[in-house]
Amino acid sequence: MKIVILGPAYPYRGGLASIMHTMAREYQQRGHEVKIYTFSVQYPSLLFPGKTQYVDGPAPEDLHIERVMNTVNPFNWVALGLRLKRERPDMVLMKYWTPFMAPCFGTVARIARTNGVTKFVCQIDNVEPHESHIIDKPCNHYYLGAVDGFVYMSEQVHRELEAYTSAPAIFSPHPMFENFGSVVDRDEACQRIGLDAEQQYTLFFGLIRDYKGLDMLLRAWAKWMPEGRKLLIAGEFYTSRESYLALIDELGLKDRVVLHDRFIPDEDVRYYFSAADCLVLPYRSATQSGVTQIAYNFSLPMLVTNVGGLPEIVPDGKVGLVCEPTVDDILQGLQRIYAEGVLQKLQANFAEERKRFSWSAMCDKLLEVYQMCK
Repeated sequence: MKIVILGPAYPYRGGLASIMHTMAREYQQRGHEVKIYTFSVQYPSLLFPGKTQYVDGPAPEDLHIERVMNTVNPFNWVALGLRLKRERPDMVLMKYWTPFMAPCFGTVARIARTNGVTKFVCQIDNVEPHESHIIDKPCNHYYLGAVDGFVYMSEQVHRELEAYTSAPAIFSPHPMFENFGSVVDRDEACQRIGLDAEQQYTLFFGLIRDYKGLDMLLRAWAKWMPEGRKLLIAGEFYTSRESYLALIDELGLKDRVVLHDRFIPDEDVRYYFSAADCLVLPYRSATQSGVTQIAYNFSLPMLVTNVGGLPEIVPDGKVGLVCEPTVDDILQGLQRIYAEGVLQKLQANFAEERKRFSWSAMCDKLLEVYQMCK
């Protein structure tokens, strides 16, 4: 087959780009012809909340990546749609995570599909965004109505998707991230990222947005504050940094929290997951989370809140515990997971549980949807 992957890729940073690279490699290994068409402009600088959208270093030598898509230039959308119409790939694989992409993605798909050959298949992260805007529903209607089939990764997303389209849709859980390497010695991990190895660490990891509930975790931590343990917060602020620093100060947590408030590059991720003995996702809302799939790779027990698809990914009592998204419940969850023997019991279950999350299975499901669209 001729496959075009449309979405984030090098030189753009982050988990979405890693996902597109991994799926491209999986399809190439199966003998398919694969190209990745990524952005010339992903987000205008004024709309991007982080410090940079880009990674350092050379492009992957084993992937064909072209920067051809400008999310804010309608003339570009038409040109790219016409190009795909002419090139006639069998399948265009898209990733959808925010309605901001809908005008661009929807226009490209609507034009290219008129060749009668190309089918657009979407691996969909979110339908309704965590931080909503008035334009979300019209944008979703425009894009989702232009797609031939979907693979969703949580039942919440499926329910939301059904409100917009009756196109074929099947489930496949978010695969495990294996591109960050393997566990390293804890002392080495602490040294590499500047931590005191005499302390123990509980990890909050990922881009910091209000819906992720870090404020609730901080308030729970202030009620607990175990001796010899610190909360390690690793991620770039995509919201007001000052409000969180003020909360840490107000709660008297300056000496109980280690804050690495920056984007964590891929090559450093393993050190954070090797230095900690538990990951906490205190989210107020969620569909699924790529952070849980990093934890699966490193066999790191998790405490997650009972929102969206998180309990599907982290069943209570298997590789983690589930609590309600309140300060008191998060506190009780911390106390439960650090009770004697609990971490060891949860860690022993990873070998079996991680079998559910393979990239091969995800790519199979995408091809299955493609066949349903023909």
